[in-house]
Amino acid sequence: METVSTNKSHGGTQGVYTHASDATGTDMTFSVFVPPHEKGAALPVLWYLSGLTCTHANVTEKGEYRAACAEHGIIFVAPDTSPRGDDVPDKDQYDLGKGAGFYVDATEAPWAGNYRMKTYVEEELPGLIGDIFPADMERQSIMGHSMGGHGALTIGLRHADRFRSISAFSPIVSPLSCSWGQEALRLYLGDDEDAWRAHDASAMIADGARHPHLRVDQGTDDQFLEEQLKTGFLRDVCKELGQDLELNLRAGYDHSYYFISTFMAEHVGWHAERLKEGRR
Repeated sequence: METVSTNKSHGGTQGVYTHASDATGTDMTFSVFVPPHEKGAALPVLWYLSGLTCTHANVTEKGEYRAACAEHGIIFVAPDTSPRGDDVPDKDQYDLGKGAGFYVDATEAPWAGNYRMKTYVEEELPGLIGDIFPADMERQSIMGHSMGGHGALTIGLRHADRFRSISAFSPIVSPLSCSWGQEALRLYLGDDEDAWRAHDASAMIADGARHPHLRVDQGTDDQFLEEQLKTGFLRDVCKELGQDLELNLRAGYDHSYYFISTFMAEHVGWHAERLKEGRR
């Protein structure tokens, strides 16, 4: 691992790092905020997965999480959204290819060689964080925005024993039911829609996945709400099947980081309560 930059912030350290990833076969960049802490302390970890077109930098520069993470003593980790590099396959559209990994392991050519973001986020990067940073990997939670909200929901539901809480801003809750998700899952996973269900939070809950702490914040003026995000799908399946869901509809807010930064500290505090020692 190499250090790209470090800056002191709120008494802690905001760092940006790069490493050679076995999962993607590329160099990957990620950011980590480590709050002020006593020597030898092991701190809980909050993962943040970003949305379409984003890198680690969007939330790092605009997310306004550091004050809350410093207050609660939480490490904040922000991976990239896809592999990068001149030799990495790409599509000439914003919602496929680079910046649009959808947190799956691609099985189709030419994507399968590099687009393995599921393995990267679930296995490889956590191993690196646990080895290098003062992280208590027994206390993890996950959150994300838009495509990253989809990633947080599906990864969190898949590993309910690992992540103590899951939250999302404006998530894609049913990739099977929107053009963003349908195009991406077909590109990366092929035409068998049954194979897509493991990457659709609403379908996963319908198929039996459960988590005790699930939260979604959605702006009512989000330009993508009806066509792509379809928050009502998740609300309805959770209500029908008895999955607890804290759904907060935020009047007048859109899809941007103005929305995310407004409620970020509240989300960090919500996760902090569930990351306390001995609590699930």
